[in-house]
Amino acid sequence: MRLGSLLTGGRAPVDDRHRLGRRGEKAAARFLRRKRYRIIGRNVRLAMGEVDLVALAPDRRTIVIVEVKTREQEPGGIPPEASVTGAKRRTLLTLTELLVTRNGWTDRPVRIDVVSVRWSEGKAQIEHFEDAVEAPAVRSSIGARRASRGRRPRA
Repeated sequence: MRLGSLLTGGRAPVDDRHRLGRRGEKAAARFLRRKRYRIIGRNVRLAMGEVDLVALAPDRRTIVIVEVKTREQEPGGIPPEASVTGAKRRTLLTLTELLVTRNGWTDRPVRIDVVSVRWSEGKAQIEHFEDAVEAPAVRSSIGARRASRGRRPRA
């Protein structure tokens, strides 16, 4: 298990929306570091999509997959975290399962958080929603796959 081995994305932002998203991801990473999280991956690309941030929780055991949602503050606007749809949740679960399996994290607690970043007058308002996407399905699906291959599921 190599925690520091995740690759980061290197694409340059192509439009204002991407620039805003990257700015939000940087603000979210700073916010999490202040809360004693260790960022071990940024913009991790997989076949099914991209994970914004991968972090090690303050307990230094729990792997945290972080979806960052960023918006410009609009009066009466939809909060960023509301844009995590059912389809996005399923994608996050699939990406999490891939990362857990690929990195040998099956013996670690894993959760999926959402960080909401709202920009207003150049300042970020950040909210952190821990365990925002139920991750137990990740564990059970990994265990089911191992069992179907004749392997014993890990606890």
